[in-house]
This record gives sequence, C-alpha cells and structure tokens, in this order.
Amino acid sequence: MPLPRVDVILLTMNDRPAEEAAAQATLLAQTGVELWICVVGNGCAPAIVPAGARTLALPENLGIPAGRNAGARALAEDGQGSDHLFFLDNDATFPRPDVLARLVAEAGRHPRAAYVLPRLTGPDDRTTPRRWIPRLRSGHPEQPGTVTTMTEGVVLIRRAAFERAGGWADRFFLYHEGLDLAQRLWDQGHTGWYAAGIRMHHPLTQPTRHALFHRLAARNRVWVAYRNLPAPPSSPRTSSCGPPPPPCAPSVAAAPGSPSAASAKGGRAAADRTGAR
Repeated sequence: MPLPRVDVILLTMNDRPAEEAAAQATLLAQTGVELWICVVGNGCAPAIVPAGARTLALPENLGIPAGRNAGARALAEDGQGSDHLFFLDNDATFPRPDVLARLVAEAGRHPRAAYVLPRLTGPDDRTTPRRWIPRLRSGHPEQPGTVTTMTEGVVLIRRAAFERAGGWADRFFLYHEGLDLAQRLWDQGHTGWYAAGIRMHHPLTQPTRHALFHRLAARNRVWVAYRNLPAPPSSPRTSSCGPPPPPCAPSVAAAPGSPSAASAKGGRAAADRTGAR
C-alpha cells in the first residue's frame, strides 16, 4: 500500500541557518509518509536545501502568506499534488519521527476537518504559551478538540479545501493569515481539529520582536473582520471610514468545478471575499 504523500512548504530568508538545519533534519526523519518538499526563498535563493527538494527563489520578500502560496503552487506543478499540505516554520522541529503520519491519521479520523494542528510547545516539550493554543479556553493545552483558528507555521491542511478557499491571504504579509484562512474554510462547511496529543517544538520567541508587529497585527485584525463578517444591514460604508482593503484575485486557483472561494457573504460583493490579500 503506498504511503500518503504530504507536500511540505518551508520558507526561508537564510537568516537562521542553525535552526533551519535542525528543522529540516527532523523533517527528513519523518516516517510513514512520502515527503515532497519545497523550500521557498523569500527574496533570496535558499542556502539550505534537503536532497531532492524543490527550490523556489522569489525575487523579493513577498511576505509569509504569499511565499507559502508560491510553494504550494510549485509542488502542484510537479505532479498532481498531494491530498495534504504541511506548512512548516523554518525554526520548528518534529520531536518524533511519526508526527506527520499521526497528523494524517487524525485527518482521516476527522473527515470534516480541513486542517489539523499539533500542540506547539517550546523545546522543553511542555511549555505552551497561550497565544499558541487555538481556542479561547486556553487553560488546558493538552485537551484536543474542534477549533476555529490555526497556528500557521505548523499546520496540516487538505489541499482541495485550501485551493477552494483561495489559499493564504497574500496581502496580509505577516500575522493573522491563519485566522483568515480558518474562517474561509469554516465558510465552506469544514472544521478544524486540534490534535493536542501530537506535539511539535518551536523557540519561545515573542512576536513583538518584529518591528512591524503592532502595525500589521492591528491592520490585519481589521482585514479579517472586513473579509469574513457579514455587513450590517442598511449600513453602507461611508468615505469617513476610509477606503476598504484592496481586492485582488485568489492566490491559489480553485479546483475545477468547485465552488468559488470568492462567494459573497452577508451581502458583500465577491471582491470583498478575495480582497485585502
């Protein structure tokens, strides 16, 4: 029986070679799955590449969502693409060689779930910051269950659902693109599943270390609401509210014959559903 194929997309800016080497080593140690890997250089040519992996050098840093979309497209162009995509931060590591196989098995046990998340911890295999727990009740990170958001850097997503949703929101650049994608997957009738018994490791860093954190996080929260919440009836937007987020086409083409990822919600125009990328 053939192993399930998983397409893995890993971004790099060649700025943390030690962490990236560790991430790739634990990725290559995964068993029970067939790995297809694309290393995407965001504004650079990837310097650390596993043997046999596809590489993609983007001419400029397009942001995390656009870089991930480019990697997903590249692996689909190399064949039919897999049933599952796995998006991996280049400083996240697999503590066991069966993590991906167990995530795929969890997806099989939860057919409505478009995405499956492991529990993300620090290198100590215990500490899980509240922001990494994908639900409001965050006191018990070891408790699995249905979730409505996602941690973007360690997530397994069904490719068909990902493509119907239009992929990641390119124009977000950084922050909250996972919340936006999760909402669009739920709009399709899917759910998300938090597989808390499966762990992955990530350095216990703070997002505020990035100079653009406060501006982009605040802007993207507004964009998530604009793109996904229904417009109040009889409350047209006025010029005093400023211009809406700019529309653009979906980043990943929808599968032939599938519902459009740009379907209107709450009376919005189709452009609102695909805008603000």
